[in-house]
Amino acid sequence: MGTVDRHGLELSGMGPEAVRHYERALDALLFFRPEVSTEVEAALLANPNAPMANVFAAYLGLLGTESVDAAAANERYAAFVPTPTRVGAREVAHMRAAEAWLAGDIHRAGDILHELVVAYPRDALALLVGHQIDFLTGDALRLRDRVGGALSAWDRDDPHYGPVLGMAAFGLEETGHYARSEEAGSTAVAANPRDVWAIHAVVHTYEMQGRFAEGIRYLDARTADWTSGNYLNVHNWWHYGLFSIEAGAIDRALAIHDAVLHNDRSLGVAMELLDASALLWRIHLTGNAQVERWNRLADAWAARADVPYYAFNDTHAVMAYLGAGRIAAAQAVIENRENRLGTPHREVANDRMTAQVGLPVCRALVAFEQGRYADTVDILVPIRHHLNTFGGSHAQRDAIQQTLVEAALRANRHDLARTLLSERINLRPTSPYNWLGRARLADALGRSAEAAEARERAAEHRAAITAAWGR
Repeated sequence: MGTVDRHGLELSGMGPEAVRHYERALDALLFFRPEVSTEVEAALLANPNAPMANVFAAYLGLLGTESVDAAAANERYAAFVPTPTRVGAREVAHMRAAEAWLAGDIHRAGDILHELVVAYPRDALALLVGHQIDFLTGDALRLRDRVGGALSAWDRDDPHYGPVLGMAAFGLEETGHYARSEEAGSTAVAANPRDVWAIHAVVHTYEMQGRFAEGIRYLDARTADWTSGNYLNVHNWWHYGLFSIEAGAIDRALAIHDAVLHNDRSLGVAMELLDASALLWRIHLTGNAQVERWNRLADAWAARADVPYYAFNDTHAVMAYLGAGRIAAAQAVIENRENRLGTPHREVANDRMTAQVGLPVCRALVAFEQGRYADTVDILVPIRHHLNTFGGSHAQRDAIQQTLVEAALRANRHDLARTLLSERINLRPTSPYNWLGRARLADALGRSAEAAEARERAAEHRAAITAAWGR
């Protein structure tokens, strides 16, 4: 019988020192602080064969979607022998989840963790890892309900209630419950001002509702809380960049890219590189070439020499290669993934994600860059309503949706362009991007008065956003 954590959950094979480090690691993980790795290593040093310390280390190797880290975690976990030999049901479930994900079955890992939190709803590690799996697989309903189903078991005075509520806020946002999400996220931030995931959830609600000026003010008011000391600062800056693009402030968006998203000090991790690609691609779609920035970013992707591991990352690498004019490098990624699917091997979840969405998106991006806009449309239309299955958030995947809009306009697919823009304006009537698209469509149809009105609407909304900067 081992000791227990603050919620009374058993930690087999751990002494007091290991438990202390484990608890600190969990606190750090919930708030995306980098000391999580140091604390997990300290727990392992204290009790090398403790099941939950080894499981925690495995999760850390997987959450970043880095194939090299996942391989190292797999090798390390394979050498682990549980002590004591009798391990409780909750810990066994965690071990099964870690083993499934290490073997490439991220969906099975998510299923196991979902079953686990039904029985142990106050297992914060299971909630967070499961929540991230739902995000990585684009499962919005489970992103909402996994945490929502556990909330009633939590005491509001529990120190971990805030970050759990922040997770719930993000799930609510991804399923369109924006008011409830903002309320939950704001409550979480009030409890812990440096809860960067909760801040991120609230920012998403502003993005999805087209409340761009409020998003800018919200981030500006909390600069000291989210811009340093956490793993999410680059991504939250990316959101600030999206608001800037909507405002027409491309120079500001590029300054964010250069200062934070990608520069000579960047570590080259996939999560940061994809944010840089996603920002520059939106700018690229406006016809604004950024060849030098793209070249530096493409070099960073190429230096990784990624094997097939996470399709969402692949598409953003392809964006970088295309932005840099390296069509052959983009095609090489596609051919490599096609070869993987065409060669007999043990199937992993990413194979399905690649076949169903990853490869079609990559092919569509190449077609777009080659000026084959009709082909881009034909590839993306059949999959546009299930892009979520290869991961990311609605905001992240909108780069692909915008590519489809741009391709439809350039291919003179007027009926489709009208439909897509009508859908977007119905959801976000304050988006300058949407109104400028409608203006371009009206121009193509010879409707000058309608085009002028749409541009006026775009200008009004841009003025409202730029007012957030006091000018």
